[in-house]
Amino acid sequence: MANLSRQGSAMLSNFLSLVSSDGRTLADSPFVGTWKVSDSAGNPFEITLFPSGTAEANRAGEGMSGTWTEDGQVSAVIEWDTGWTTKITKTDDAYVKTAYDQAAATPANTSAAVKAS
Repeated sequence: MANLSRQGSAMLSNFLSLVSSDGRTLADSPFVGTWKVSDSAGNPFEITLFPSGTAEANRAGEGMSGTWTEDGQVSAVIEWDTGWTTKITKTDDAYVKTAYDQAAATPANTSAAVKAS
């Protein structure tokens, strides 16, 4: 019975993480879709943010996966299974991608982010 309670709590927690404080869901987020960005060597790759809160990327042929949340309506924050964190942030009329390794206080990489779809 305790295991079912933990599973129910985990499911509720996962659902609540998909709903913002103003009642919007990630499906309503302007960040949902595919983003064209560049890695630290300037090589282009794509990040796809799904309405379910999952994320995928195809950097240098490696399949990256993770989860994402919206920070206000300003940034999408992606936690990769590699331990890295990526943010796609709206700045005026453009978007910027920043990437942080596990120990970084400042971005290890920054590039433009352009929504492809």
